[in-house]
Amino acid sequence: MSLTTLNDKVAKSKEVLQEALDRFPGKIALAWTGGKDSTTTLHLLKELGGGRVPIPVLNIDTSVKFKEIYEFRDQLAREWDLDLRVERNEEALKTIRVAENKEECCLRLKAEVIIQSLHKYGWEALITALRWDEQPDRAGVDYFVRYENPPHFRVQPILHFTELDIWQYIKDHQVPYCSLYRKGYRSLGCEPCTKLGRGREERAGRDKDKEEMMKRLRAMGYF
Repeated sequence: MSLTTLNDKVAKSKEVLQEALDRFPGKIALAWTGGKDSTTTLHLLKELGGGRVPIPVLNIDTSVKFKEIYEFRDQLAREWDLDLRVERNEEALKTIRVAENKEECCLRLKAEVIIQSLHKYGWEALITALRWDEQPDRAGVDYFVRYENPPHFRVQPILHFTELDIWQYIKDHQVPYCSLYRKGYRSLGCEPCTKLGRGREERAGRDKDKEEMMKRLRAMGYF
């Protein structure tokens, strides 16, 4: 399929999503952070579902997201009647100092929560909103990737979208988005590790140490 226009890219994304729904009926969820990319993916799935999101939506709560993200998450979950599953690692929050050791923090508060959620709900696939152009270590990722701990697939239907594609899609389809973007943020993470970006790169506001360890974090299950 040619991916020359945004319409082409949307069609490809829906094709990937439909394949995922067909391959993992009743055993799949979408990981939603509240950011622009995962909200776009959520909307694509909503359109594919005839106006409703047909599968559970997983939100990983590290306890240190921006309040604007929590507010947006809860409002959209109500408006779109999402089957929202909010999960957090309560035991880890009792023992670690958030953001002190970036790698441990992401492992315990994000990667471990993904593993726990897959076990808890019996999901065999998880839809995520990775894009090829967002971060160098994501450039070679495929639409369907198998992970072993526990055995499951990651489905990445918007890999071929650019940042500009995301915003054009949001504009064309009037997709709601978090108010932090209007303040100048281009990429949203946890509050201690996210600042207003200073530079041309989309993730310029993300913690540099964490960006450099992205390959190791992805091997641990981080997305």
